[in-house]
Amino acid sequence: MIAQTPPMPPSLPGPSALDPVFDPLDPVIRVTPAQVLAVLAQGEVETHGLLPYSSNYNFLVTVKEGDVQAPAVYKPRRGESPLWDFARGTLCLRERAAYVVSEALGWDLVPPTVLRKGPEGLGSVQFFVDALPDDHYFTVREDARHAETLRRLALFDAVINNADRKSGHCLVDRRGRLWAIDHGICFHEEHKLRTVIWEFADQPISPDLLADLAEFHAVLADPTHPTAQEIQRLLRPGETHALADRVAVLVDDGVYPSPLPHRRNFPWPPI
Repeated sequence: MIAQTPPMPPSLPGPSALDPVFDPLDPVIRVTPAQVLAVLAQGEVETHGLLPYSSNYNFLVTVKEGDVQAPAVYKPRRGESPLWDFARGTLCLRERAAYVVSEALGWDLVPPTVLRKGPEGLGSVQFFVDALPDDHYFTVREDARHAETLRRLALFDAVINNADRKSGHCLVDRRGRLWAIDHGICFHEEHKLRTVIWEFADQPISPDLLADLAEFHAVLADPTHPTAQEIQRLLRPGETHALADRVAVLVDDGVYPSPLPHRRNFPWPPI
């Protein structure tokens, strides 16, 4: 939800609440995800401070465009901690790439995310999900309301080769919608899948999700497609080829991946 100035309410629902309705008696404008992206990409970024418990410099910000403002998380490139297995300065690019892939698949798992310059330079800016503080994957995995979303999320992590799907990287907003965040260490060309979501291992992928994967593979194979072109700009050539290969394997095998023997298959810490 995006609030009209002044001021931003202390508690905001996540973007699942967005729709093009405005009540003049309510200081909240409900808008479409496309409008959220426009605000995040073009608005003025006001920093409120660092988010706690982050391994990188992640800022809670407000992005203001005209009379509207959106809460967001700003992850500048210059605040990324060096990693031995991921190229330096690429985590923010991977955050945007994860959103692009989620949208291309039509799965709507990742909050609206843009890549832009902010007060600390180039970085990703993602709409802030006002999540229920006690809810995460381990607490909601038995809830039937999230079953289909979790099936999509397990496949999504296999597609993007997510090296860090912790339980706490699954958020539930105040309207009960599940979101996936923190995708800075994804898309490596070597197998890096580490996740807490393994309950679907070796199960058949449903026909509708297989169709989504096949359509996305066709997009990646088309060098003129805008989505393929953006992914090529965000990732290295070897990573884009590996992405297409992972999708092809999922389509051909038709089953969810399973943990590999003698590999680290779970993130640490798990929450």
